[in-house]
This record gives sequence, structure tokens and C-alpha cells, in this order.
Amino acid sequence: MVCMYTTILVYYNLYGGYFMQNRKIILALCLILVVTVTAGLFAGGGRDRAGSYSLMMSTQLADTSPMVAGFREWADAVARRTNGNLTIEVYTSAALGSDEDVIEQALQGVNVAVLTDGGRMANYVPGIGIIGMAYIAESYEELTRITETPTFQSYDALLIREGIRILSYNWYDGPRNFYTNRVVNTPADLNGVRIRTPGAPVWARSVASLGATPVAMPWPDSYNAMQTRAIDGLEGQSTATYPLRIHEVASNMARTEHFHLANFIMVGERWFSTLPAEYQRILMEECKRVSIANAAQILGVAEANERSMVAAGLRINEVNKAPFIAAAEAAYRELGFLEARDNMWREIGKR
Repeated sequence: MVCMYTTILVYYNLYGGYFMQNRKIILALCLILVVTVTAGLFAGGGRDRAGSYSLMMSTQLADTSPMVAGFREWADAVARRTNGNLTIEVYTSAALGSDEDVIEQALQGVNVAVLTDGGRMANYVPGIGIIGMAYIAESYEELTRITETPTFQSYDALLIREGIRILSYNWYDGPRNFYTNRVVNTPADLNGVRIRTPGAPVWARSVASLGATPVAMPWPDSYNAMQTRAIDGLEGQSTATYPLRIHEVASNMARTEHFHLANFIMVGERWFSTLPAEYQRILMEECKRVSIANAAQILGVAEANERSMVAAGLRINEVNKAPFIAAAEAAYRELGFLEARDNMWREIGKR
């Protein structure tokens, strides 16, 4: 049932205008859905045949993203270890809908997975938003260690109670830096500077604490917004800024590395619980293993993208991070994250 439902959703997203002009097609799809719903009364979501299961992996990323290559590697590994009895099909460029829509489908038991982050998951368990705070970690390795601490794992248990199963916290898209048309050396240089950032409170308050004025807008709009001076700059990782050609509208990158972009893959606990225990273990083991290997590849791509942007004229200045780290304290205090952060840092031996 859920497979047919999502298939219709994919086609509607891709060809919605055409369907609106062809009502017979809509009626036919509705008939198929009715028949499938009836059949679904006797079958579990995401189960193709006896002992066989399928999962649809959704992402906003383009097919060319190096992270998408990691998703396909994960799919191959799971299929191999389950003798083809658990298959994963990857859907890119929001083919299954927005992340919020897919999360809602997952919560209803649909056999979908989605790439998400601490900002979105904080809508269900506020504390997990801490993973998106400025300077929570100084590197990917430290970020991984934080997600394994008892404090962070307590958030994982709360997510499960909300019907959310995180398969891996270790997907990574590189460090984020400031792109502007001025040299940024200290937080004072960002005073009054309108910086595009995602809208989640942890991101917005972190960017504000670093001196900038956060502006939420869809990422694809960033180029035109810079070109028309609707914003003065943005913060992002080079795996995203180079493909969008941000170096054409921003002359400078300040290497602040204020965010290390952690991504999660989540499924609904309702669907996850239908899997045999062995398949649950394999799905999670391979997701984590591949995510860690993929992170190393991402860092290589990020460095190559920076070299390409410099060759095209972008200036990169190194900064003393100490004033930025000190400024970020204000956001932790405002959002009530100081105690949780200090606990996690102690648990990894940082304090």
C-alpha cells in the first residue's frame, strides 16, 4: 500500500501539471490506490513478498552529490548482507516531497527514510538541536564522539518514544564558513551583516551570537539574493557553495568552521519494528559504516571545491577562532544548552 502511495506521490511531484490536465489519469490512480489500500489490510508496509522488505531513501540533494553516492553504497551493502531481502531505493532532488512531508510519512509507518538534521529533529526532542550549535565540535571525529556520549544517546531514546528511529548520526557534509564581499576576521566584522542561514533556532541564534543578522531563505535562492543584495553574505559548506557558484557573487570566504554539518538518516519506528531483528541490525550497522567512510570522501571533495573557487578568484582568509568560540557562548546560554554541552564535553574528555 505505502509503496503504491509513494509512487503516486513521486509521479505527482514530477508531472503534477500534466495530471491536472488529464483527469482520467487521476481517476485511474485513485482506483489503483483504493485497490491497494484494500490489499494493504493484509500486508505490512514496505513488505514486497514473504520475508522481503523495501525502503525508499529520500533526500533534497542532487543526484551528483557525493553523499548520494554514499546512500547507494549503503543500499548495495544492505542488499548484499540480506541476500536481497531488504532493498533500498534512493530518491534524489525531493522526488518524494519536502523533508517535512517525508518525515510525516515515516511517522505514519510508510517505508521511507530521509536525510535530516538536529534542527528538524529538535521539533520532536528539543535537546537534540544542540548538535547544530556553533562550535559544539571542532572536527568530524569529535562530532562523532559527541553523538556516542550518554547525554546525546538520551536524546536518541526520546526520539524512539516519539516514533523516530535514527539509523546513523554520522553523515557529514563538511565544515561551514562565511561567504561575503568583505574580509571577516572577528565577530565585530559581522555586525549588521545579513547572512543567509537555515531557519532552525539553533542555527539562527548561533549565527546571531557570532555577530551577524540571520536571514532564513531556501538555499537555491542564495545566489540571486547575493546578486541583488537582498543579503550581504551566507554561511555554508563548499560541497554546496561551489555547485551553486557562490564564488561568483561573494569575493571572500572566512574560514570560521563554526558549524560541522551533521546529518542523520531517520525512519519511522513503526516501519522499523516490522523488520526482523537481524535486518534491523544490518540496516543500522551499514548505515553507520558507510557514513563514516563517506565523510572522508566529502572532506576531499570540500578541499577540491575550495581550490576550484580560489582558482576562479575567491579569497580565503584564516581567522583566529577563539573570539568566535567565545561569542558563541551567548547562544548556548540563551537556548539553555550550556549544561548539556559541558556534560558531553566531559564525557569525551574535553573538559
